[in-house]
Amino acid sequence: MADGTVDIRKAAEAEAYATPLELLNPAQPALFQADAMWPYFERLRKESPVHYTPESDFGAYWSITKFNDVMAVDTNHDAFSSEPGITIMEQQGDEGPLPMFIAMDPPKHDIQRKTVSPAVSPHNLAILEPLIRERAAKILDSLPIGEEFDWVDKVSMELTAMTLATLFGIPQEDRRKLTYWSDVVTAAPGQGLVDSFEHKMQIFMEYRAYFDEVWKDRVASKPTDDLISMLAHSEATKNMEPREYFGNVVLLTVGGNDTTRNTISGSVYALNKNPDQYDKLRANPDLIPSMVSETIRWQTPLAHMRRRATRDVEVQGKKIREGDKVVMWYVSANRDDEVIDNPNAYIIDRERPRHHISFGFGIHRCVGNRLAELQLKIIWEEIMKRFPRIEVLDEPKRSYSVFVKGYERLPVVIPTRT
Repeated sequence: MADGTVDIRKAAEAEAYATPLELLNPAQPALFQADAMWPYFERLRKESPVHYTPESDFGAYWSITKFNDVMAVDTNHDAFSSEPGITIMEQQGDEGPLPMFIAMDPPKHDIQRKTVSPAVSPHNLAILEPLIRERAAKILDSLPIGEEFDWVDKVSMELTAMTLATLFGIPQEDRRKLTYWSDVVTAAPGQGLVDSFEHKMQIFMEYRAYFDEVWKDRVASKPTDDLISMLAHSEATKNMEPREYFGNVVLLTVGGNDTTRNTISGSVYALNKNPDQYDKLRANPDLIPSMVSETIRWQTPLAHMRRRATRDVEVQGKKIREGDKVVMWYVSANRDDEVIDNPNAYIIDRERPRHHISFGFGIHRCVGNRLAELQLKIIWEEIMKRFPRIEVLDEPKRSYSVFVKGYERLPVVIPTRT
């Protein structure tokens, strides 16, 4: 582990308890990149589970940090609106936030969600499963043995990009554009991927132009079962404004990419950090579905969702004012020891492994959650057929983000069999 990361973690632990409670601010990307935010949430859950931060890089906001409180907010869309956005950071740009169905309230949300949900229905997943398995096998069979490589690039990005390209009905040779655009959407200017806000907007123009052409193609073609065709031909969405269409493309790109990709990487990392659990999995591969759910909880690939109070409302004795920004910290709720036994531990045979909050609750529960679980299950079934071990060689490079809790790089080696 890099010394700098160790130093940040030590400093964060001290700072989390030395800072006056009323000034505590967990929304710091550097903390998440160093995996050093945990003591902040630990303190908030114990001392101030509904907490107001008056100043941060993202403005003033409320933190909801315990499982049952997050569930209460997430399922009360009358008092806590998703509009105009679902992240703590405000979308910039001359035209304001991009409209997308996850950032809408009923009835419009329900209509648009219903339009795309057949793409991830049980029927469609059954059709996709052999294709995902074939691709997973091909990816794994192409990996070098006995040589260091980046698991994020060679496996996690590749499988999720292939699946997402299929869902969008675009050529496989364009799949890594989806990965790149997804990263640009959540990238902070000046942190490596985009130099400035203007640079980010330039890439957005290319992204939008590409999908404008896809839309035109689908409108001129007979309906098919890809996401863009569904939007283009549904009575509810075929006349949507171009910005609203693009907003939904952005939502489906990020949603289809980040959760699965970062949990695939997180599973390799978690099993290496917990070799007893890796031994347990090798001894009993039937634990793969349970391991997948435990990883989704332990990893929590999207750290938060944000809401806006539609009226004055009281939560656990705290008065949240109309218009206040309310941040549901999924990453903290998944470590709530009043709801989850021994939550900091990674235990692949938990009694209730799917009892987590990573996919959200209520009307905005992740529409593609079963597809995410399916891809993870398949990749691990194929891994177990091939490799006794995948060894992590160093700490991962994590995302500089308080929203995407992910990995940019994870160096691994598949040992040569003796």
